[in-house]
Amino acid sequence: MAVSARHFVRLKLRLTANGLRARTWRVVLFVLGCLLAAFAAVAGYAVFSLPGLLGEDRAAGTLLPLGGAAVVLGWLFLPLVFFGVDESLDPARFALLPLPRRVLLRGLFAAALAGVPAVATLAGTLGMVHTAARLGGTGAALAELAGVTAGLLLCVAISRAVTSAFATALRSRRARDLATVLLAGTAALLGPLQLAALAGAEHADWDRVARVADVVAWTPLGAPYSLGLDVAAGRAWAVPVKLALVLASIGLLLWWWSATLERAMLGAAATAGARRRTDSSRGPVSQLVPRWLPRTRFGALTAREARYWWRDARRRASLITFGVVGIFLPVMMAAGSGGAGARMGLLVLIGALAAVSLANQFGFDGSAYAANVVAGVPGRLELASRAAGFSAYAGPALVVITLVAGLVAGRPGSIPALFGSLVAAYGVGLAIVLPISVRAAYALPDTANPFAMSSGGGLAKGLLSLAALVGASVATLPLQLGSYLLGDAWLWLGLPAGVAYGSAAFLLGLRLAGPMLDRRAPELLATVSAAQ
Repeated sequence: MAVSARHFVRLKLRLTANGLRARTWRVVLFVLGCLLAAFAAVAGYAVFSLPGLLGEDRAAGTLLPLGGAAVVLGWLFLPLVFFGVDESLDPARFALLPLPRRVLLRGLFAAALAGVPAVATLAGTLGMVHTAARLGGTGAALAELAGVTAGLLLCVAISRAVTSAFATALRSRRARDLATVLLAGTAALLGPLQLAALAGAEHADWDRVARVADVVAWTPLGAPYSLGLDVAAGRAWAVPVKLALVLASIGLLLWWWSATLERAMLGAAATAGARRRTDSSRGPVSQLVPRWLPRTRFGALTAREARYWWRDARRRASLITFGVVGIFLPVMMAAGSGGAGARMGLLVLIGALAAVSLANQFGFDGSAYAANVVAGVPGRLELASRAAGFSAYAGPALVVITLVAGLVAGRPGSIPALFGSLVAAYGVGLAIVLPISVRAAYALPDTANPFAMSSGGGLAKGLLSLAALVGASVATLPLQLGSYLLGDAWLWLGLPAGVAYGSAAFLLGLRLAGPMLDRRAPELLATVSAAQ
């Protein structure tokens, strides 16, 4: 029997259904995800259909290309930063089957289209078809429908190609620097568009925003969503040109995905790194525990965590994405005209985002966490060492982010206060995510793709991240209020106050989560070791 795309779709749906059986928390997350997707679809349809209901040609020419570009960029960055990629059909599981690469690629692509995010995206962007129909009639509606469909294919293709490429690169320690540069370069493409859009909205210069939209409409990001507008404006000649541009982009992305798919199936990097030499004159403890750490259980566990964060592909992916987001957000905010309050609020968000990486810290270990359970590692020691191992990378990143934010804004004197706010948000974020990591841990799929998530796992990751971000923003309101009331005095008080506030919050969270981990260690091990 010939294998077609429908077999992959049926297999994904069956695996998803089987994964929901006898797992109440997964059913709850799946239903909640469907409700959130339905809300996003309804809201998107309402927003995109509004220009047509009002008969605003100019608003439609601005909203549809920019909104469509935002949708495509959301498919590109949100899986890397927040939600991951649902890999119910792991390519590695097809390695031993005699399937041609073209058949496998076609099937996996069709299975990706059969997910809740794809359906919600299609439903939300159909509001553009409504707008095109009201402004240009049936011909414009049909052209916009073709564009919306091509846009959905572009979204899925760009998401799969990028995550697969970085999954392959991040498995090789030699290629991690290249992966960092590529991810940073890709993120940099978003900066100019966002800056132009923010500047136009802030100064009410809608002519500038319209010019940006006209440019975006001729890029693969906005071209599929402007086809109906071209027909309505009498530019039918632009439809085949833009459609060819989009289809060529989809073809290139699928070719890129195909080039990395084979290595994803093998589960290893293309080149094997050379064996690292060890110093035989040093003992095993000296080689494993750096000199700056004490020769205690805390030092050993911290050294292990620091090594895992650099060598494990999943953890390294979190570090890279946080580094990119942490650098670009302050730059974009500083380049705008936001005040000191906006900068501080953004730094609070970044500090909490750093702590979010530990929201499922035990899920990274999986069944390997059994060694710590058998050894009887105390809960406070376990959590403190994990936070210290991660902070060995997050701490320097926070320093760099603060320096960038202060220097780009042209206010070097505010750097100490900004760093205090960042440390406070990081400490509060740790206080929030430590109990979450014990009570709301979830298992990760056994795959080489560091961005892969099981059914329901992507929503769990997104909800945990949202809870940490909102909680840190609320908990740091006293500091934000103090910076507003004290004015210039905060430039001197911000650093000690922020460090003290963040340290107290972290110790409080550690005090709450430590005994919780002592009580729930066996249940936590069973949760993170569950078969996917």
